[in-house]
This record gives sequence, C-alpha cells and structure tokens, in this order.
Amino acid sequence: MRLRNVTPDDVDAYVRMRCDPVMMAELGGPLPREGIEDKVRRDAREAAADLSWIRMIVPDPGTPEVVAGSVALWSHDPGEGPLSEIGWMVLPEFQGRGVGKRAVRILLEQARDENRWGVVHAFPATGNGPSNGICRSLGFRPLGQGEVTFAGRVLHTRHWAIDPRADLSP
Repeated sequence: MRLRNVTPDDVDAYVRMRCDPVMMAELGGPLPREGIEDKVRRDAREAAADLSWIRMIVPDPGTPEVVAGSVALWSHDPGEGPLSEIGWMVLPEFQGRGVGKRAVRILLEQARDENRWGVVHAFPATGNGPSNGICRSLGFRPLGQGEVTFAGRVLHTRHWAIDPRADLSP
C-alpha cells in the first residue's frame, strides 16, 4: 500500500466517497455532486503546497489507478486555537481489511518522523465503530464526546488525540 497526494484527476474517487449515502451515513448524509471538482482542485493545491497532507490510499502500487479511499491531516482553528486533525474514508469494497488503519498509521508515522503537526486530533462519529476502533488500536487517547461541524452539519463525535512523537506505538 502507498499514499499519494490528491490530484485534480481524483474527482471520481471524491464523488464515490462524498456523494454516496452509505459512505456519508456517519457524516450527515451525502454531499451534493455539484462543487466536487472545485473541492478536489482546492485539496490538490493544498496538498501540492504541503499546507495539508491530503492523500489517496493506493492499496496496490502495481495498479496505481485503483484508490481505496483517502486520509488527510490538516490544521485549522475551531475557535479555541489551532488544532491538527486527521480524518479518513475507505470505500466499501476495501473496508474491513485494515486499509484505513494502515493509512492512518503511515500518516502519523510521517508526522512523527518530520516532527510536524504536534498533537493530532480525530473526531469520528459516536456511532462509527470502525473509525473509533482505529483510534483506540493506534493509541489515541479518548478525550470525551462533543459536536463538530462538517460541511455545515453538526455531528455527534468522540474526541480522540495522539502525540505521534510520544504515543505512537512501534
């Protein structure tokens, strides 16, 4: 498996991840199809400029056109000061194979090795057992529950945090 930066050619993968009711069930429902090209272009620019790590998951480097999902690490200010956040999506046909966990671990290892991003937070929906399981198994600390806004929707989430430099298990 390898991770690569998102490119403007990843529109189909974004549509499959963000406009599908099943994929978006824990994120408030599917996003509208219109505007996805702009989102991909913005994400590709951010990734190319190394402002955010927005990576596509390529499960088999021998077939680089096949994408299993995405994992991203970025910084934003939710109102209490800057925060580094990680999030991921794995397409249904790749779920249950450890793809998401490996992708999250690879990005956290890179953050540790580059001493970048500091403490990393994750906010999976309270009902998203697989994503909460990834956090638990990789050594994130539970910080409680809360609400976050995603795409204009308020989601009930678990709040997890990890300091990759100190907490990422070998």
